[in-house]
Amino acid sequence: KAPLPSSDPRPAWARPPETGFRATWLGHSTVLLEIDGVRILTDPVWGERASPLGFAGPRRFQPIPVPVAALADVDVVLISHDHYDHLDYHTIRELVRAPVPFVTSLGVGAHLEAWGIPAARITELDWWESARVGKSEVVVTATPSQHFSGRTPGTRNTTLWSGFAIRDGRHALFFSGDTGLTPEYTQIRDRLGPFDVVMLEVGAFHPSWGDIHLGPERALAALDYLGGGKLLPVHWGTFSLATHARDDPAEQLMKLAPQRGVQLVMPRLGEAVE
Repeated sequence: KAPLPSSDPRPAWARPPETGFRATWLGHSTVLLEIDGVRILTDPVWGERASPLGFAGPRRFQPIPVPVAALADVDVVLISHDHYDHLDYHTIRELVRAPVPFVTSLGVGAHLEAWGIPAARITELDWWESARVGKSEVVVTATPSQHFSGRTPGTRNTTLWSGFAIRDGRHALFFSGDTGLTPEYTQIRDRLGPFDVVMLEVGAFHPSWGDIHLGPERALAALDYLGGGKLLPVHWGTFSLATHARDDPAEQLMKLAPQRGVQLVMPRLGEAVE
């Protein structure tokens, strides 16, 4: 009946993480990852609606803990695909002002360029292709997922959708983007795992959507395919994109995960966790 409790992460962000790795969930699929001094932002969405219309469509019920301006020193932005709850026009227009580079799936760069991001700041990846973040040791690899794309009629599946594996010499992370349960996750495990932390989408699910979204039960199966790791659930708690209750994904995970020996990482919104 009210927004979830949240924290302002800026005091924590002002200090380097003692372990070299820190994650801050900012709502839906937006996470700020700090890996040995490199800051990575996933699917940034600050907009009020996940919709092409400013007056209709799923509206944010959970405020984001910090303004976009607090992210001026991000080293790279990852965009998994072009759906409105992952690629937000208003947020991208805010990020035009900062010199941050973007790594995204094939074809999505056309949206970014149209909205003012210079082509020199955009790297598009096919599945299994990789890009290094600046001069750091952090490497981002686009991974297969089972979903679809398109923002307007006639553009369905004209751009690619991906997950991302993120690795350096000490840490390995996985971010699913949107996906159904696919056996290709075992290939991701074999080629890029094991992972310390796995971020999987758990919200906006329905029994008939198994080919394109996970939900809590399938997310735990996907985690098993990936070889385990701590689970940080994303894609919930921000927009109402399905018929289930807003807290249902979290409540199901709290029930199912202990039964399967899975360690959940479920911080408050804006809580920076090492």
